Amino acid sequence: MADVGKIGVILKLIDIVNEISVISDYRSTVRKQFFNLSRRLKLLNPLFEEIRDVKEAVPDESFRSLVSLMEALESAKELLRLGSEGSKIYLRLMLLLIVFGCALEKEEIMKKYQEVTERLEKDLEGISFEKLDISDEVKEQVALVLAQFRRAKGRTDAPDVELSEDLSSLYDKGSDVAADPSVLKRLIEKLQLTRINDLTHESITLHEMVTASDGDPGENIEKMSMLLKLIKDFVQTDNPSADSPPGETSAPPNSNNQETSSKSYKNILIPDDFRCPISLELMKDPVIVSTGQTYERTCIEKWLEAGHKTCPKTQQNLTSTVLIPNYVLRSLIAQWCEANGIDPPQRAGRPTSACTPAERSLINVLLTKLKSVSPDDQRTAAGEIRLLAKRNADNRVAIAEAGAIPLLTHLLTAPDSRTQEHAVTALLNLSICEDNKGSIVSSGAVPGIVQVLKKGSMEARENAAATLFSLSVIDENKVTIGSLGAIPPLVLLLSEGTQRGKKDAATALFNLCIYQGNKGRAVRAGVITTLMELLTEPQGGMKDEALAILAILSSHPEGKVAIGKSDAVRVLVEFIGSGSPRNKENAAAVLVHLCSGDNKYLVEAQELGVMGVLVDLLHHGTDRGKRKAAQLLEKITRYTEQQKLSQTLSQAIAESEE
Repeated sequence: MADVGKIGVILKLIDIVNEISVISDYRSTVRKQFFNLSRRLKLLNPLFEEIRDVKEAVPDESFRSLVSLMEALESAKELLRLGSEGSKIYLRLMLLLIVFGCALEKEEIMKKYQEVTERLEKDLEGISFEKLDISDEVKEQVALVLAQFRRAKGRTDAPDVELSEDLSSLYDKGSDVAADPSVLKRLIEKLQLTRINDLTHESITLHEMVTASDGDPGENIEKMSMLLKLIKDFVQTDNPSADSPPGETSAPPNSNNQETSSKSYKNILIPDDFRCPISLELMKDPVIVSTGQTYERTCIEKWLEAGHKTCPKTQQNLTSTVLIPNYVLRSLIAQWCEANGIDPPQRAGRPTSACTPAERSLINVLLTKLKSVSPDDQRTAAGEIRLLAKRNADNRVAIAEAGAIPLLTHLLTAPDSRTQEHAVTALLNLSICEDNKGSIVSSGAVPGIVQVLKKGSMEARENAAATLFSLSVIDENKVTIGSLGAIPPLVLLLSEGTQRGKKDAATALFNLCIYQGNKGRAVRAGVITTLMELLTEPQGGMKDEALAILAILSSHPEGKVAIGKSDAVRVLVEFIGSGSPRNKENAAAVLVHLCSGDNKYLVEAQELGVMGVLVDLLHHGTDRGKRKAAQLLEKITRYTEQQKLSQTLSQAIAESEE
């Protein structure tokens, strides 16, 4: 076996053990078992180091055992990480399933626990120590590890029967069955889930498990989420001061002798739609992500800051990290609170900057340069403000408070293209702060942004499109932006821009076309032709965005006509048959509008074999996809029956005339 292969495997083995060494603080539910496993594995490093230094070739049989051992150690590492970071509910269920030999996911659990030990033992025994120059001390150490593995095999601590029965009783119940409070109280104490912070961490951990499952969590994780929801409801109801540190009580009533909002929710069932899917708490500041799901702002921001690029609930890729306030849901929550006689959850007030005096002084110096008659000073200052606004929220607030927005708006029409680019990008970064959006529009920036979108460099045009998307989050801004001529240059960028430019244009167009008045503008600007080109590009990366825009435009009369003229039925049927779940539902939605009132598209779709793919969508699609499939199938059935009736009548008339 080549030395380079041996060295690579040995170094990897050493690295894995070193990674295992830094895993600590195992959850109480598995602390003893996982600590022992970790301790035994750490004892193997001297063996690997001596094999690394052996000059003779490693026998093939031993090398194969080392490769297998490397894979087993990787499995052990992941198991130990689960014990350190994983869900307490999941871990306790895992151990109980092992102890009692339940059929439920038995093989999966055994692989995660017992088989790791068995495989490690087998692979270690496969190494021919007598053929390697290994010291007696290391041989004795490995023999000790093997003996411990053998003793540990199949051995677990005595089970907590009461905990097992409590978990099983809740685990097997449906979400609509009331839980015994005494059972919930015992679970909370034994799983050490007595504080809201603990429960929030548990929620996020379960979402991580869904992510690791590629969006297919399976019945058991779903049941665990249900179990966690029961526990969280009980903690919030039974102990409203659960977030207080030990020894402290909850905050006193306010000056009006009203209860705090955490107490006011006691004994009231919060509708699921009003809870954040991550924290399971009543939302204070609900925001919408690009998949259409709503979350509490602080929770989804933490999710995104952790590096995730998917929607926690649907596992779809996020096409944008922009968070859109869900004003409708916020209003519904406020109405629900009022109807139940409780105080609505309070959002944080208008943000204030925590910039230091030195940072504020720097901002003022830059604003002075923005006012300069020197093009170089203007360009330099706009570039520095662009970077400062990108850095953090405090800077964005401080820059706006200092009066930079009107000055940057003025520079959008500067003759220097680089200055234009800096100005529009600075406004984009400032617009991340929700309170700055209105200030930017009221400063008269939209016409200048549209001008940059038309005439600027490609990077400036891309950033102008992104700025318009950010500003259009506020509904009244959709009207303003559309009326000031932004849509035609966005359609042009969608057609001729870079991949990033096309995506920026697509997100802006989608958001603007939520307003009915902008749909006709987009159709008249030729967007349907561009969308169909994007849908039919062999290696195109804009199919998701194009279908989403097409779906929103198909509800408009002009959009419906234009789609019909573009030979879209064949493309739509193909997407319903082989697209992603989201693309299937959007394609079906377009076809529903297209076939409403015009049977020629229905006939064309039937001839292209739409029935089969619709039946599949009806059974396996998303909820929206199933609804659209059902609508189309109903139209087809009704049309077929009408055709049969018409033929029967025609035949009857013909026979009577004979």
